[in-house]
Amino acid sequence: MIVNVDGKAIEWVAASYLSQDTTAHEEIWGNIDQHSANQQRFGLPSRLIAKTFVFRLIYGGSAYSYANDPDFAAVSTSEKFWQGVIDEFYAKYFGISKWHSSLIQEATTTGKLRMPTGRIYNFNSTQRGRDVVWPTTKILNYPVQGLAADLMALARVSFASRFRGKKLTGKLISTIHDSIVVDSPDNEVEDVCNLLHEVFKDIPMNFKRVFGTEFTLPTRCEIHYGPTKGDLTEWSPA
Repeated sequence: MIVNVDGKAIEWVAASYLSQDTTAHEEIWGNIDQHSANQQRFGLPSRLIAKTFVFRLIYGGSAYSYANDPDFAAVSTSEKFWQGVIDEFYAKYFGISKWHSSLIQEATTTGKLRMPTGRIYNFNSTQRGRDVVWPTTKILNYPVQGLAADLMALARVSFASRFRGKKLTGKLISTIHDSIVVDSPDNEVEDVCNLLHEVFKDIPMNFKRVFGTEFTLPTRCEIHYGPTKGDLTEWSPA
């Protein structure tokens, strides 16, 4: 039996933690469906568009990129429209706006960013005619993707250790981005699901233990199981 766990909105949690945005924290702690709320607030036609918009923006998306992307063209090809949506996002998540500005300031002043986990990202500018150009999207992207990877690494290591400790006979067969996949005998599926659930709940505790600093947000997951990846049923804790 396949058991698949995905870190729930792990990049958004990472961005919210790094920025310490008050609104984002309130939504995550309240388990609010932010994408539905943002769909209405930003005047977007669907929850999926709202979700994709937010994730792209925290990686440095611009009004030009939205207006010229076929995936968003059906909504609007107007840069003015998309700039308005971006402005509304930053008005709601003002902490993220300030954090984005501070990342750009730090990276373009020092050539590097230092993360709470000890990661250091180095950036170089390029000369384009008379202009000095910095890789803005990388400066905004790397901290989020890097922290999300660190959170998933904590989950994988913790799960592998507990899995062995319980002497379960399944196999940890893959980890892809924000997911962990286990091949488990039918009679161990419930044990594996419970173990994965506990592992994600314990990420903040393990973050403090490994990196020596508090992780101020809950980390949640979505677990599914079934005979194949194409035929999965959602699991919920009892």
